[in-house]
Amino acid sequence: MTANTTAIAILLISFLVMIFLRFQIAYAVALSSIFCLLYQGLPLTTVCQQMVKGISSFSLMAVPFFITMGCIMGSGGISEKLIALADACVGWMTGGMAMVNIVASYFFGGISGSAAADTASLGSILIPMMVEQGYDDDFSTAVTITSSCEGLLVPPSHNMVIYAMSAGGVSVGSLFLAGYIPGALLAVSLMAGSYIISKKRHYPKGERFSFKKFLKQLGTSFWALAAVIIVVVGVVGGMFTATESAAIAVIYSLIVSVFIYKGLDLKGVWKTLEQCVDTLSIVLILIATSSIFGYCLTTLHVPDLAARAIIGLTRNPVLIALLLNLILLVLGCIMDMAPIILIATPILLPIATSIGINPIQFGIMIVLNCGIGLLTPPVGAVLFIGSAVGKVKMERVVKATLPFYLCMIVVLLLLTFIPEISMFLPNLLMK
Repeated sequence: MTANTTAIAILLISFLVMIFLRFQIAYAVALSSIFCLLYQGLPLTTVCQQMVKGISSFSLMAVPFFITMGCIMGSGGISEKLIALADACVGWMTGGMAMVNIVASYFFGGISGSAAADTASLGSILIPMMVEQGYDDDFSTAVTITSSCEGLLVPPSHNMVIYAMSAGGVSVGSLFLAGYIPGALLAVSLMAGSYIISKKRHYPKGERFSFKKFLKQLGTSFWALAAVIIVVVGVVGGMFTATESAAIAVIYSLIVSVFIYKGLDLKGVWKTLEQCVDTLSIVLILIATSSIFGYCLTTLHVPDLAARAIIGLTRNPVLIALLLNLILLVLGCIMDMAPIILIATPILLPIATSIGINPIQFGIMIVLNCGIGLLTPPVGAVLFIGSAVGKVKMERVVKATLPFYLCMIVVLLLLTFIPEISMFLPNLLMK
């Protein structure tokens, strides 16, 4: 066994052991990297250098700004208005409240960019509302957690910014545009699954569609939805960078939440900012420690070795694409979203591009794979949040989610093998 092979084994095995021992992911990433560096005889000052280098990025500043915007808008009374708008759009259908849940997640995801925030915010309102109207509690929770993954695809998503940084210069504006159609496709797929289940279980319909009611709710929700328009149009139009647009969005969200919707006062703003700091500290520590791990992977040429290993198994691009998805889905079962993006992107992206997958398309694939991972045990954070919010045992939620897993896998396969779904808007508007 060569020195490089031993170092790779130390890095990966120690990391996996700590993951299965339920270490915090940041500790697992950092400690396994330190063990690897010590074996190679490299100075531990490398740890500090790589951590600082990992978070010393202008484009990365968009991440804390987008998270802050989502926290402020989510605490500012936006949820109820978006639910009312979704109800005016699709509440008339069979299983109307399930459809409202899914469409509201699409709207709210464009503000929060977080599946966990979506589940906690909308779920606390919609799950009790659905149960009261005759829907099963496990079904209501399953709809909530699966639809929350739309928020990962609909811009502005801070996970897309992390991917753009990890991929080395992929356009954030193109990634934002690429997420709209896949997010809508996921919503339609989940609505189809909900409709079939609602028909079988005789879940109720809502009130008949009223165009007047729709216009009224659209007018009320306009200020919330305008935040997304400002960010996406600004970035795509080249008026400002993703970081600048995120900073503007924070100021805008403060104005809307405090002065227009009046869902927050100054005391509430400070409390929301405290919550933001908790979230940001976790995300930035993960990015910093993952930078060390990425440095070890690069110096040991792990991406090249992984590419050769996968291509050695098969040269069929269809099988390679399926294998990439399988790897990401398995990682999603044991790791959180940000570290998967940070660690897996440098390894898997070269393999994806070698079989003709565009880096932007692959970014959407990674995000959806990680979204499915958030719903799968044993580490599925959104699964646990949904179970807690809905007060339903996790085993029942998983069972109720099985049909929706199928819907999400179908969408994933469509995104993998029909690149136009992801690339249509970027190719149309980013030329």
